Amino acid sequence: MTEELNLEGKCMCGAVKFTATAVKPNVVACHCDMCRRWSAGPFMALNCQTVTFGDQENVGRIRSSDWAERGFCTHCGSNLFYHIVDSSDYQIAAGLLNDQSMLRMSLQVFTDRKPEFYEFANETKMMTGAEVIAMFGPPPK
Repeated sequence: MTEELNLEGKCMCGAVKFTATAVKPNVVACHCDMCRRWSAGPFMALNCQTVTFGDQENVGRIRSSDWAERGFCTHCGSNLFYHIVDSSDYQIAAGLLNDQSMLRMSLQVFTDRKPEFYEFANETKMMTGAEVIAMFGPPPK
């Protein structure tokens, strides 16, 4: 049986605080164009379940595709999460967690979209955009 990680975090200004659970301390780095525009680099996130935001009125949401939304603090602009709308899971920005000591990067996605000016030293699983869409994307219409 896997023990859940109980997590707490907050945005840069503290207007949005949250609690969450995660099954694994694995961080995913997304190199897609949209994530890089949104976060000025790869979006590094932890897959979380049972996320509870303390002050929902401070959480802004933008629908970034037909199937997903992104969240941000309406006060300081901190990126909070990526969320597939038909899912209960949230990809919470790893840098928001109060305790990051247990985290490890395990996967990089959209590696075919990564620009040449940076490279991670970590050994991780790598997936191209086509592999990600085939595995996690919405079914074809």
